[in-house]
This record gives sequence, C-alpha cells and structure tokens, in this order.
Amino acid sequence: MKNIAGAVIVFFLCLFAFVKLVGPIPLSISSVTTTKTDTFSVSGEGKVTMIPDIAVVNAGVTTQGPTVSQVQQQLNTKMNAISDAVKRLGVDSKDIRTTNYAISPTYDYRNPVQKITGYQATATVTIKVRHIDTANSVIDAVTANGANQVGGISFDVDDKTKSENQARELAVSDAKSKAEAAARAAGFHLGRVINYSEGGGAAPRPVMYDSALPAAGGGAPTKVEPGSSELTVTVNLSYEIN
Repeated sequence: MKNIAGAVIVFFLCLFAFVKLVGPIPLSISSVTTTKTDTFSVSGEGKVTMIPDIAVVNAGVTTQGPTVSQVQQQLNTKMNAISDAVKRLGVDSKDIRTTNYAISPTYDYRNPVQKITGYQATATVTIKVRHIDTANSVIDAVTANGANQVGGISFDVDDKTKSENQARELAVSDAKSKAEAAARAAGFHLGRVINYSEGGGAAPRPVMYDSALPAAGGGAPTKVEPGSSELTVTVNLSYEIN
C-alpha cells in the first residue's frame, strides 16, 4: 500500500515538474457545424391592362435652298409655327423638345468634281401630349404648319405606379399558389421566404404612321387610336424547406 501511495506521489511530483518546465498540456476540442441549405424556388407572373393617358408625337421639318441663311430661316419659321400651334391646343412648352437640328450641303455627284448645289436643314421636335384626346389634333396641327415628316407616335401611361403594384401583387400570389401546390404534391413543407427578385414592365405602344406626308391642306382628319397596353411583372421566390 505504501508502495502505491509512494508511486502516486512520485507521479504528481513528476507532473508538477513537467508543467513547470514545459508548460500546460494542450487540450484540443474538434467542433463540427452543419447548415441546412435545402431551398425551393418558384416564379409567378402578374399582368395588368392599362389604358394610355399620354401620347408622344415626333414631327420633322426639312427645308432646302441655295444658302445656309435661307434654309435656316425657313426651318426656324416652320418650327416656331409648329410650336405655337400645339401650344394653342393646350400643350405646355416644357413638353415640346427639339431632338435634332442640322444643316448640311447638298452636292451634284454627276461630275468628277463634287459641287455644292445648295443646303438642306432638318429638325425634329418631340411633343408630349398629356391630354390624349387632342393627339389627333396635334398631328394635324404640326403637318398644317410645315412638318413634312411624322413618325414614332406612341401611347403610354404617365404614372405606372398603381398598375405596377397591382401586377406585383398578382405575381406574388401566383408564385405562392404554385409553391404551395408543389409542396403538397411532393410532400415537403415550405419555410420562410429567403429571397425575392422581380422583373418586367411595359413599353410605350407604337402606332404606325406614314413618315412621308403630302403638302398640308385637304384630306380627312387624322384618326389614331391609343388602344390599351399590358404591363407584366414576374417575381421569383425562394423558400426554405422544412
């Protein structure tokens, strides 16, 4: 018994001496962390029909003459007449924008040496018509006052916020319904939504209109119809799977 007690005492004395000389015995603990990453993604779509409330009209003027000053004067006179005419129809000056203005020489290519025969001036004005019922009158007014090109007429909705919110709600509802149906069919349970993304939108509705116009005067009044446009929103939802 004394031998056992002596051995224990010797062991602890040796351990104490080892710790003093070498330092504490290192203790290592391993930890393993697992993360559940099972997810389910689904898309949904929402569509809303919109009635346009604005029109955008692009009108162009081209003049030709022997000198720069002459074609410029003719062009400016017609552009000012167009601007004044559409303002009388209720179009605000801030909604009339010149988008192109250029003067260039015209050449005679029949001879070996190119010869300037005159000059051509062109300008384009973009008119935003907020009272859409006057769109046809605006088109007639610009052609009656010198526009010899009209094109790129489009109809749009000035404020799409309400329609976008409606389409978004429909798209989310559609995605949720699909997710719930898939979960029932496949036998899993949906957790919380962990990711959301969306896309879509609506572009202005273009109207075909002849860009080359005859001289003003006579003929039936212009009749273009705004019709309707469709706004689409698509959403993608990602769920945790429980």
